Amino acid sequence: MDKQENNNNSDKYKYLIDNCILTENQLKKIFEDFKEYNKDVETALIKDFNIPEKQILYSLSSYFNAPFFNYKKGIKPFAKPSLKTKAEFMRNNLWAPFEQTEKKIKIAVNNLKNYQLINSIESICYEYDIEFYIALKKDILILIDMLEKDSEKDIKKISVSNLQAPSDKEENEAVRLADEIITEAYKLEASDIHIEPYPGTEKTEIRIRTDGICRLHKTIDSKYRNPLISRIKIMAGLDIAERRKPQDGKIRFKTNKGENIELRAVTIPTQGGLEDVALRILPSGGVIPLEDMKLSKRNYKQFIEAIKKPNGIILVCGPTGSGKTTTLHSALCKINKPDKKIWTAEDPVEITKKGLRQVQINSKIGFTFAAAMRSFLRADPDVIMVGEMRDKETAKIGVEAALTGHLILSTLHTNNASESIARLLEMGIEPFNFSDSILIILAQRLAPTLCEKCKKRYHPQEEEYINIVKEFGEDDFDAFVNIRYSKDLFLYKPTGCLDCGKTGYKGRIAIHELLVGTRAIKRLIKKEGGAEDIRRAAKKEGMTSLKQDGIIKVFKGFCDLRQVKRICL
Repeated sequence: MDKQENNNNSDKYKYLIDNCILTENQLKKIFEDFKEYNKDVETALIKDFNIPEKQILYSLSSYFNAPFFNYKKGIKPFAKPSLKTKAEFMRNNLWAPFEQTEKKIKIAVNNLKNYQLINSIESICYEYDIEFYIALKKDILILIDMLEKDSEKDIKKISVSNLQAPSDKEENEAVRLADEIITEAYKLEASDIHIEPYPGTEKTEIRIRTDGICRLHKTIDSKYRNPLISRIKIMAGLDIAERRKPQDGKIRFKTNKGENIELRAVTIPTQGGLEDVALRILPSGGVIPLEDMKLSKRNYKQFIEAIKKPNGIILVCGPTGSGKTTTLHSALCKINKPDKKIWTAEDPVEITKKGLRQVQINSKIGFTFAAAMRSFLRADPDVIMVGEMRDKETAKIGVEAALTGHLILSTLHTNNASESIARLLEMGIEPFNFSDSILIILAQRLAPTLCEKCKKRYHPQEEEYINIVKEFGEDDFDAFVNIRYSKDLFLYKPTGCLDCGKTGYKGRIAIHELLVGTRAIKRLIKKEGGAEDIRRAAKKEGMTSLKQDGIIKVFKGFCDLRQVKRICL
């Protein structure tokens, strides 16, 4: 026991000394016995010095500034099976639930200043409001024994390799590795972490996704493979014994600098009896203002006009990971005022904002997007944001709500704006109603941004300039860009530095395609015109394609043509 730890433990029992229940010399003797014989301090206070348990609890309660739990015969602790299966982890770390309802859980713990443990408990019990109580070790062990006995049939031992249990060293290393991986990924501004184990003695690969690109981050020894995955599952409140089917949960994590991180965890069984883990780092900062989203003047003007209207449909489309939800929340932030009642239905809720009434979809119990929208319409809304129009019922309710005086915002997984119209018509949405309700459709992608610290300015060869003009479309280039080739023309290219991990790119920029529901577009929708007809009509009215918007940003020095072409294929 080092000097600092000794001082902390002395403070824990200050109440006993101040109230003449114990002398400083007696406490010193207990600490010496602890150091020499590994004798338990609490046991010594009770058995060797006849100090009542409640007096010890008063002292601990005063030190930790928390209520205390004192076990009495007849108490029957309650916890749901998902928590009872964590008895081994509770025993190793001296904590246990003793009362649990649908919304609240009371937990006895021996050391409330073990922040790593508190972090893990909060991750496991993330669905509940937690009340922590300080308790003696012996009482916590009694609680665990009772919980374990109550669910003997449900408890399974964790196996690492066949029937071999992980050593304390491996478990401790797994805790360190999990914390290190999450902290490092957060510092690197990664969006995802992938833990990918391989059979036998092959090393487990840890890959992280930054700026939309997956890269190998590190490898770990095979002996830490299963302890690490078990540790992640504990943090996410998952069943550590279940390895045959996918599971998902949420982790609340605090770095050693006090930064709070939320992660969505998914485990997937893979070949050879192994499990992959994917962790999505959820946004924790403020919403990006629309003004900072690099929309063109025309697109920004049309978008702002649309979100200020009292009713109609606004759609944002693109593949997974293209920033659709971020854009919708930026729009909501712009109109989030006391005079607007705004409901959102999301799966999952990743961005939270005061003023929005946000709902988490749960399809397992039948609470779908459509069910949420029906409820919202009975709850006096002005604006409804629904995570995705993934089925006819949701889209139909959205159109009807837009026609009856509500502003509806949603997303679609389509490639471009005109395809979104075709997709909804194919779902069976009534063309006349849809044409009357549509305001705008914004398609978007995220392109890697050139690193500001190392991007290199250069004068392109004329052949490169001609190629860019062809990619844009020669007829449209003069109308939307009108930049002539000259010795004063400069573009930028990636080089690579330590700040961007020698990739040449840091961060991402959105490129857009905005289709406005003009009279011409509405007429085509009523006639159930094809996607290409709608696209041609929209371009006549000033719409630039995704690739064209990207090329405009190439000339502005934000990105390069290679990356724009890659994401616009």
